[in-house]
Amino acid sequence: MRVLICPQRFGGTLTAVQAAEAIAAGWRSRCPHDELTLAPISGGGAGFLDVLATAVEGGITVAATVSDPLGREVPAAVLMVAEGGMTTAYVEAAQAAGLHLLAGNERNPLVTSSYGVGQLIEVARAEGAARIVVAVGEAATNDGGAGMLAALGAGPDAALAHGGAKLATLGEDQLADLGTVRERLAGIELILATQEDLPLLGLQGTSAATAGMRGAGPAEAQQLEAALGWYRAVADRACPPATDLMTGLARRLDREPGAGAGGGIGYGLLLLGARRQSAAAWCFDAWDMPALMSATDLVLTGEGSLDYRTL
Repeated sequence: MRVLICPQRFGGTLTAVQAAEAIAAGWRSRCPHDELTLAPISGGGAGFLDVLATAVEGGITVAATVSDPLGREVPAAVLMVAEGGMTTAYVEAAQAAGLHLLAGNERNPLVTSSYGVGQLIEVARAEGAARIVVAVGEAATNDGGAGMLAALGAGPDAALAHGGAKLATLGEDQLADLGTVRERLAGIELILATQEDLPLLGLQGTSAATAGMRGAGPAEAQQLEAALGWYRAVADRACPPATDLMTGLARRLDREPGAGAGGGIGYGLLLLGARRQSAAAWCFDAWDMPALMSATDLVLTGEGSLDYRTL
């Protein structure tokens, strides 16, 4: 029998690659004659880079040292792949902003920053990437991608790189260089790869829906919501949004699906001109999943917790 093994990561225990290998080991112990194909997948969270490095050929890993959510140095990497006549850089936001980087008592989205994600994007740009795919899943940050923008030069670190709460006092001119950053990245195709479809603000937004898992209580979530609302207004002044051709109204990037991904890292990427794609679909394409499925009798999958969002 031909068996295709394609799990996601088991949060807190196994990466997707490790989970696939563990499932395969167990299967082989009972059915040694079956033909197994391992094709782990990712929704954009921790382990996305491992999945892509396994799926694509000829990738080169560029090592980097970046800031974690509390400003400490952590090792990270960018995966560079030459494909279709262009170089694509894969960046995993979780390597700089992931929840797994902090102990339970360190989780505080009022002060955690996405600065390290911007550092990784800058590494990818400096390496000559024509396309940068930024995978975004769960994050320890709730700063709307402000720290990431600071690392890229959109405004002062003191105002942008010290967590979501600090954004409440953001000066109206402290994103003044956002347009300059957009121009510097204009020749690069920027992709937000995520499974999250949260907007930035509102009852279904990132603060209300997910700040709790980052260590925020109800009062802190409201504080973050207000701070991100002001941050959005400052961003609109720095780079006035395009007009929606259907409605004639200014396009609200904060309402776009995925703007709330990673505590708003998605919004920061949208401000830079990124377009959103499914991270899982990106992995499917890398594996050529239709071809694998057509040659398979049985598919095995799984993740740490199967709930209504997974299904």
